[in-house]
Amino acid sequence: MSTVEESIDVDVPVRVVYDQWATFEDFPQFMEGVEEVRQLDDRHAHWRTKIAGLSREFDTEIVERVPEERVAWRTTGESVKHTGTVDFEPLGAARTRVRMTMAFQPTGLAEKAADKLGMLDRQVRGDLRRFKRFIEDRGTGSGPRPASGGG
Repeated sequence: MSTVEESIDVDVPVRVVYDQWATFEDFPQFMEGVEEVRQLDDRHAHWRTKIAGLSREFDTEIVERVPEERVAWRTTGESVKHTGTVDFEPLGAARTRVRMTMAFQPTGLAEKAADKLGMLDRQVRGDLRRFKRFIEDRGTGSGPRPASGGG
């Protein structure tokens, strides 16, 4: 299993950053290769991706949700294996550090080669940069504030 950890500081309050991140349907607007995320219920989402020409569909389950602090997930099923966390750290009233950690099990020759070339690292770093531009340009989250408590 390969692991990548990246972080970025955004000039937006933690509440707004968390609320935006918890709006999974907006991910295609800043995550390269994510074509669609459909929220199925409070804990489950269905993803459609196309990365390096490889199309995938898979489901995820939110395994931990701490408002304004953390979102953690894992894939369900057999087709794609990954887990991840996003931690939100306030750096003052209007600044937040976003730290993403993902563990991914590459399958097949193409994914294993991409992993060895560091493509996941670059993908996560790029997605965080695009998220920073997205949230700073917008200034406010687009979705409703999720209910507090675990996922």
